[in-house]
Amino acid sequence: MKGLIRLVFFPMALTSVASNAAAQSLEAVRLTGPPPRLDGRLTEDVWRTAPAAKDVLQREPTEGAAASERTEVRFAYDDDALWIGARMFSNNSRDIRALITRRDREGSSEQIVISLDTHRDRRTAYTFSVTPAGVLIDYFHEGDAEGDRTYDYNPVWEAEARTDSLGWTAELRIPFTQLRFNPGDIQDWGANVVRRVPAINEESYWVLVRRDETGWASRMAALTGIRGIRPARRIEVLPYVAADSRFISVTDPADPFASERDAGVRAGGDVKMGLGPNLTLDVTINPDFGQVEADPAEVNLSAYETFFDEQRPFFLEGADLFGGRGLYYSRRIGATPPGSADADYAERIDNTTILGAAKLTGRLPSGLSVAALAAVTDRETVATYDGGSGKFSDVIIAPRTGYAVASVQQEFGGNQSTFGATVTMVQRDVEPGTRLANLLARSAYSAIADSRIRWADGMYDANVYFGATYIRGDSSAILRQQLSSRRYWQRPDALHVGVNDSRRTLSGTMMGISHSKVSGKHWLWDIDIRQESPGLEPNDIGSYGNVDNRTAFAEIEWRETTPRSWYRSWNVDAGAVSVWNFAGDRVSTHTFSSYNATLSNFWRLSTDAFLNPRATSDALTRGGPLMGTPRRNGGAIELQSRSGARNGWGIELGGSRDEAGGWRRELDLSLSARPGDQWELSLDPNWERSEDSRQYVTAVGGGRPQTFGTRYVFAHVDISEVAARFRLNYTFTPRLTLETYAEPFAASGSFHTFGELREARGRDLIEYGMNGTTIGTDPDGNQRVTAEGQSFTIPNHDFNVRSLRSNVVIRWEWRPGSTMFVVWQQDKNADREPGLVRPGDIFDTFGTKGDNFLAVKVSYWIPVR
Repeated sequence: MKGLIRLVFFPMALTSVASNAAAQSLEAVRLTGPPPRLDGRLTEDVWRTAPAAKDVLQREPTEGAAASERTEVRFAYDDDALWIGARMFSNNSRDIRALITRRDREGSSEQIVISLDTHRDRRTAYTFSVTPAGVLIDYFHEGDAEGDRTYDYNPVWEAEARTDSLGWTAELRIPFTQLRFNPGDIQDWGANVVRRVPAINEESYWVLVRRDETGWASRMAALTGIRGIRPARRIEVLPYVAADSRFISVTDPADPFASERDAGVRAGGDVKMGLGPNLTLDVTINPDFGQVEADPAEVNLSAYETFFDEQRPFFLEGADLFGGRGLYYSRRIGATPPGSADADYAERIDNTTILGAAKLTGRLPSGLSVAALAAVTDRETVATYDGGSGKFSDVIIAPRTGYAVASVQQEFGGNQSTFGATVTMVQRDVEPGTRLANLLARSAYSAIADSRIRWADGMYDANVYFGATYIRGDSSAILRQQLSSRRYWQRPDALHVGVNDSRRTLSGTMMGISHSKVSGKHWLWDIDIRQESPGLEPNDIGSYGNVDNRTAFAEIEWRETTPRSWYRSWNVDAGAVSVWNFAGDRVSTHTFSSYNATLSNFWRLSTDAFLNPRATSDALTRGGPLMGTPRRNGGAIELQSRSGARNGWGIELGGSRDEAGGWRRELDLSLSARPGDQWELSLDPNWERSEDSRQYVTAVGGGRPQTFGTRYVFAHVDISEVAARFRLNYTFTPRLTLETYAEPFAASGSFHTFGELREARGRDLIEYGMNGTTIGTDPDGNQRVTAEGQSFTIPNHDFNVRSLRSNVVIRWEWRPGSTMFVVWQQDKNADREPGLVRPGDIFDTFGTKGDNFLAVKVSYWIPVR
């Protein structure tokens, strides 16, 4: 133990080394006359006389060498905006890659990238990028890493680009209203410039950050000369109006709520307001997210919820500031109503209505980052109809609910170490004794404090955190949490937990500590220990799969970043993770190794292998006793073309097998093409076949004493899935685009070889049809089992499903910050007769009946001065 402590904490004695940007600086000049004409030509005198950032150095392909083509970038400013003029020389201007895409779509065009640390906190930064076609790209670096990018930062700024005989030029105007910076007459900013030339795989930096180094804002040069500017009053109003129609292809004539067409008109808006120079308040009223793509289709045979990515713009912007280690999952806000109507027919409501939401974000000069969010969703009531009595009634399926999240993070020390905390709260307006009170907690709270200590110029870091949750509600709602798949307290052999059907509260804790070496020439490593207590319940506004875990993780990596004859770089790693519950049962172990290489032609090769030894699961029987899991091993190999290619491809093959007869095979392909400068095409097909040898089916009473009087029935399930993600985009101009997306999906599952757990903690099953038991199939596909004198029926769970989800979106930024969307969505679903899905079956989805959704939304950006 003392050796481990020395390993973890000895490097903290290392001192920080100076950034390689310490001696670099550039002066921005104040404009004394009229501002430049924003045309991308750079004909004004300031673009000849201002000091230039030049002498850029390659990071790729030859680290530290001078760039093959010259770059010069100059900065100027007036009272309202920062101006940037960039000249990118080219040996052959006809070879400049200038593909036309929509905003923030990087693709494989050349780029000039300007990154600004306006707080000079050496951690956060704004980045603005322009391509030769005039495509604007912007993102925010929340952490001190070039790859830590948040693309939901969408400032209103302008740029123009031109191509000429010398190469190409770009001219940028970034209003100070779109930047946050510290008050003061003299500004101290950081800056870096990057030029990307994908055609020759060249990436050059004004301040070079080497491949074996970490840091981004911390390594920037000083941008001086900016003085006499004031943080502007920042108020932006973005009202919208939208109209939509839903066309239903299949309706039930007996359903009084069924309609082949459902139309509506709505309005709302967003307000963005600067509170001083460093804080921003965002408010949204009756938000509309009709332009957001639908979630991918799936078949989920587990007991756990699937968590999809957030795609709604209001909740995406600044999401990284909230942190929380799973305590905050924004898609809880406005989710599908949790209740249901027990009636023959009911109105359809897909999502709860968000009445309004407000968000406060920013960073103070002291290095304190602040983020707070509050939202209210409406009570949802649906009309129902009872066919037998002919009566209509109303049922509440979602209570009015308030959500709140707040985070703070203080930076300290020369290596941007941090200490922070996050708190969340959910309050529901539910009446005691009602159906919703039996389902949902009335109040839910969580809090977490965490600290990240960095030293040796960011080479090492250590993390420690502690959090807790508390929920309160009717006893039936708390009982439901005790029995849920996150904890299964009803397990008959669990001595460390137990069900209490009278309790009205539930609480738990989480904590962890880790230590990592995150940069260096060759060796990297990570050690992580964490736990989540059995009573932890964050999912009223969080996202956790299961709790009652103690986890130990370790990984070590060797990497080589110096190119040789056959590779550009490579790394190999190995590690292991084991999980125990609070009773000391080892519920899983996963050991792994991988090898990754970038070849000399910039193709990327990856291989990995894993071995999961036998363990004892406390979740397989879904509330029953512990059950042994079989040994499993597998691996995968992937090969991809170079990322900067105009046309790209990738292929991945993977598979695994376990000692109980389970197996998996998977093939993933990715294809992308640019048939013209304005066209984008991509196709990502996926095929997977698997057989799960321990798929839970049901629990039946009357079992043997070895399984506590219950039969825990399992089966082999043969699963086949075929899917493809297809995109075809056409960009008329960077402000007018047509985007199409389609995902056909087909899946089948066939259950066979049924049996029951032989004994608690064991891996073996008593297979039905053997050892004195019988099994037969009735005309409906149900299984009729007789075992030890008892007969019971296992329902038919075989499935064969098809779906097609598609989007067609026309997006027109008809003036800066103002956008019109025209959206057509399709959602098709169908069941087929049981049988094995084959790759060609995904084409059946195009002829499937389903719903069509058509919407038009127009927003208008109003800056208030």
